[in-house]
Parts: sequence; structure tokens; C-alpha cells
Amino acid sequence: MKSAADVPIMVAVPHPVMFSDDDPLLGRVRPIALALPGATEVIAHGRPTFRCPKMFAMYGGGVKGGARYDQSLLVVAEPAERPALLADPRFFLPAYVGPFGWVGLVLDDETDWAEVGELLDASFRQVAPKRAVAELDAR
Repeated sequence: MKSAADVPIMVAVPHPVMFSDDDPLLGRVRPIALALPGATEVIAHGRPTFRCPKMFAMYGGGVKGGARYDQSLLVVAEPAERPALLADPRFFLPAYVGPFGWVGLVLDDETDWAEVGELLDASFRQVAPKRAVAELDAR
């Protein structure tokens, strides 16, 4: 029989911060995401995430075994739209969450912010409680 001394102890190591609070692109994403009903911002895995209470968006990400896109937006794509989004070179399949329907959009000075709003809206609707979606529809 194992004693308590034989059981390995798991220690959570905090993730390094992988964003700058004064990033102008994050400054554009934040008010759009936080305008959704009940949306909050939580720092998780070193990055800003937006929740309702489930996560519907993350600022910054990367691809498995490859590049980091610190100025990007990860969202849950509508299943019917996902193939078309991933065919667009501005989008990528993010590590960890990509297999669960998420896509990443690289943000830059040419970003279409109306499109960002649409992507956040669609992602929110897929994970938000029904009452939050109803509140959004009533606006």
C-alpha cells in the first residue's frame, strides 16, 4: 500500500503573461467582446479570455508545434463556416482548442472590425446561456 509520501505532488506553475495590456489591437477587441451580455475578461494560460461564463474568445494563440500569433483572436466557429474560414490565409487552426471547433484570426492594421464583431457574436451564441442569447437578440 502506498503512503502519502509515495504519491507525487502536482504543482501548478503559472503561465507567463503573453500579452501587453497596452496592445492597440487588444484595445479594439476588448470593448467588442465585453459588450456582449454578461461577458467578462479572465486571464488564463497567460492570455486574455472572454467568457459568459464559458470561454467564447481568447486573445492570442498559436499553432501546434509552430508559430505564435500574439495579435490574434481565437473564437468558436460556426460549424458550417469553419471550412471557409480555414481556407482564408488570415485564419489558422489554433493549438489545443482547434480540434474543438475553434479558429484563429490574425489581427493587423487591415483588420475588418465589423467581421471581428460578427465572429465574436457567433462564438458567443454557441457557448452562452440561452438567457444571454435572448438578451442579445432583444437589443
